[in-house]
Amino acid sequence: MRKIVVGMGLLALALVTIGPAAGAPTDRDQDQQVRKRPRITIHPRHQPGPNSKRHCEAWLQKEYRVSGPVITPQMRCWWD
Repeated sequence: MRKIVVGMGLLALALVTIGPAAGAPTDRDQDQQVRKRPRITIHPRHQPGPNSKRHCEAWLQKEYRVSGPVITPQMRCWWD
């Protein structure tokens, strides 16, 4: 019985001194993930003139998925 109590005490001490788990994300890891956002560059098919404008049309569309129907945002853009 004494061996079990001593063993549990050592295990508790080890868990306290180790700190967070090795695989657990820290605040620093999460900050680095936020900073690594990809940049999107839009290249039109033809070179628009100096007075050209980019027009976009957006709507919500129902899509059928395995889990059931889902409403997703859709967008179409063009240069005029």
